[in-house]
Amino acid sequence: MISLLVTPFTPNRRTGRGNRTVSIIRALALLGRVEVAYVAFGGGEPDPSLLRDAAIELRQISPTRGLRRAFLYRRVRAQGVPKDFASGLSRELLAALADTRNKSFDRVVADGPTTASALLLLGKGQPIYYNSQNLESALRAQLGGWSRKDLNELTRFERRLLETAHESWLVSKRDLSGATELAPSAHVRLVPNVVDVASITPVRVTESQRALFVADFSYEPNRHSADFLIAEVMPRVWKQRPQARLMLVGSGLAPDGELDPRIEIHGFVSDLRDAYATASCALVPLLESGGSPIKLIEALAYGLPIVATPLAVGGVDELVNGVHFLEGAGADGFSAAVVRALGDEAGGIGAAARKLAESEYSIEALSRRLAR
Repeated sequence: MISLLVTPFTPNRRTGRGNRTVSIIRALALLGRVEVAYVAFGGGEPDPSLLRDAAIELRQISPTRGLRRAFLYRRVRAQGVPKDFASGLSRELLAALADTRNKSFDRVVADGPTTASALLLLGKGQPIYYNSQNLESALRAQLGGWSRKDLNELTRFERRLLETAHESWLVSKRDLSGATELAPSAHVRLVPNVVDVASITPVRVTESQRALFVADFSYEPNRHSADFLIAEVMPRVWKQRPQARLMLVGSGLAPDGELDPRIEIHGFVSDLRDAYATASCALVPLLESGGSPIKLIEALAYGLPIVATPLAVGGVDELVNGVHFLEGAGADGFSAAVVRALGDEAGGIGAAARKLAESEYSIEALSRRLAR
């Protein structure tokens, strides 16, 4: 099998979006050769795992600006593409998808809605797979801050995108159901987020009573989750476990005011193993979520007991409360689950979580799914 994937970002793991892109490239590479056409955008270099793989060829696209770029923007806006996505589409990205007629690619994958918006210009005559990061209309409706007019435009755009793509890859059964409801005639497939489980050695649970939350705090929903932990969850936990500590790892967090000394802010770290190795449990306290949270899947692979909100686990199929994680709804429910996870009541949850990651959420499992 020979595949082409076109993406408007540098393919690396700096974000959850990038992690999904890299994982799909690597999963396709287990099935054959993969050519990746990408724009150097979003920071950093391509993931080293892509550079090391002889089955993967990386080709950087250099977008140009000027009158023709402006003309393309007007064309896609006339097709109903929202401004955020239309502004990211370049003639070079469009050409990477369009100029494939003389190449024998078995699959051409448009990564994300910006690249896939080219489908509304190319039409169904060119079978292109759409790799969805989220069901965008459902996510934006949940997050709020959009006018009804803009949200309606996004919904119409996403419906047409799903209907035009040869096949759309959705990250969870929740998104799959939403996409089917939005575009009943669309061809959709479950392609979950995964991590490189084989490269992650599971850790042993420590007695440090540290509860770990790893996230990109430049993303507003993650900041809301951190505020939830700081202001509502940990004060309740400390009533029963006064020695417990909250460890926040990730860039972009700058809390207002002085924090309790039992809260540790570590910022961005390049290697997360040390953070997981010093923790007693991992937290996924998402209050707003779309798709499937990568950090939850990563925590499964590290084998720590996990405490998660119902919304967070709703995007990761096969999880069973009390078997693979502990569920906590609201401040009272979440804090009670944290107290359990920090004690001796978590049992073999971490081991069961790791086993599930290996069987369902590894790159190898994703490759088997894409081979079908």
